Order: sequence, then structure tokens, then C-alpha cells
Amino acid sequence: MLSYQHAFHAGNHADVLKHWCLLETLLYLQKKDKPFDYIDTHAGDGLYSLKSQAALKTGEASAGVLKLIDNQPEVLKNYLDVVLSYIAQHKYPGSPKLVQQHLRSGDHAWFFEMHPQAITNLQKKLASKTGCFVKTEDGFKGLLSLLPNKNKRALVLMDPSYEIKADYRTVVETVEKAYKKMPQTVFLLWYPVVDREQITQLEKHFKKTVLKNVHLFEMGVADDANKGMTASGMIVVNPPWTLPEQFKSGFGEVSQRLSEDGIARTRYELLIAE
Repeated sequence: MLSYQHAFHAGNHADVLKHWCLLETLLYLQKKDKPFDYIDTHAGDGLYSLKSQAALKTGEASAGVLKLIDNQPEVLKNYLDVVLSYIAQHKYPGSPKLVQQHLRSGDHAWFFEMHPQAITNLQKKLASKTGCFVKTEDGFKGLLSLLPNKNKRALVLMDPSYEIKADYRTVVETVEKAYKKMPQTVFLLWYPVVDREQITQLEKHFKKTVLKNVHLFEMGVADDANKGMTASGMIVVNPPWTLPEQFKSGFGEVSQRLSEDGIARTRYELLIAE
């Protein structure tokens, strides 16, 4: 059984990037009245206490989202508008809570999770919500079973822990299979930067697929590889056309605020053109 628990990392610098990207994409899709399905392949607990023993042990939220409260970067407005109400209660919302509160009539959300404690918590928080479905299944397989959907619109978030190194290959293979089923789907794939060569290989694998319109957004907070995950990124297929410029113009400030030395570290790449 995998041991990863996001309670130790909730609200860290990676969550800032991931959840900003998720919310901006979600809000963009909702500019059209037509409903869509949201599919979360590795949903986690859904809501985390910033006063828990796990959160206090690492202090990652203090080095992450909590550093952005007093002087808020404009690019994070939509994200902070949502999370601040939770932070006031000493909590941090995972992707399930962020999405659930934005669902409209006709929208559906599918949350996949395998960790026993996480699935128990998720079911308590979301199982009774209209339009939400919690599944104790492999999220990679679950995603493929849901596409293509009836309304031909879908937003997918994939953020495995990568405890299993094969996940770096599996995510690419799964996105490509899902893309072939429904090419207009928006895919958000999160990755950690611990081993740079691993990410270089991930990018190469994406470039060998049939995918089109694939963008990379990355933010770091330090250069010291001995400190573990000092950066993370999002590979996005079919992003809102506004997302690259938002990132390029605004995330230098976010990275600088979150960095240990005041240096901005961001990277944007168009991996595959339309």
C-alpha cells in the first residue's frame, strides 16, 4: 500500500501552482453554459487541517500559500478568493473541494482515490453532494472508462504521488489513450521536480505522442537538489488560450515571493503546437 499523504504538503508551493491552474481552467470552461464532467484521478482527502500534526510537522503551508496572504499577487486573485475563507478556519481545500463548490446544475465530478484513510475522508465530505461521485478505483483506469462522455466536454486533473516511478510513463500513456477517445478534453497533469532528468524524459515522452496543443508551466522556489521537491509543474493539454500569458506575466512574482532567496524561477514551454 502506498504511504503518501497530502496532509503533510497541503498548501505548499506546488499546491499554489496546481490549484491556480485548476481554478483558472475551470472558470474558463464555465464561461459556456454547456455542462462538463470533471475527473480527478488522484483526489486525496478533499480538505486538510493546517493545524494538524502532519501540517505542523512540515510547515509547508507556511512556506507556501500563507506567505501570499498579506500582499496578494494579482494573478492569484481567483485562487485566493476561494482559499482565503478556508485559511481563516485553519484549513486548506484540496482539488475536490475547490471543484465541488463551483459545480453548476448539469456539471458532474468524478473523484478517484485508493488510499484507505483518504477515501474515507473524501466519502464523508463529498459523497452526498449532488453531481459528485467518489470511486475507490484506480484513477488511470477510471478516467478511460468515462470518456467519451455525453456532452463532449471534460476537464481532467492527474496528480499522482509518483511514489511508483512507473507513474512517469503511465501518465503519458493514459493521457494519450484518453486523448484518442476525446481529443477536445482539457488535461491538467501535475509533476514534481526532484530529479530534473526524470522531467526531461517526461517531456520527451509527451513529444512522441499524437497529442496536440500541449503546454508546460513550471515554478520553483530553490535550486538546491538536496532539498527535495524545490519546483513543480503542470503539463496542460488544450489549456484556455489566456493561461500562458497569465502565467508568464504573473508567476514570476509568485515564485519570487515563495522562493528562499528572492529569485524568481519559472518556465513556460509550448511542448507541442496545435
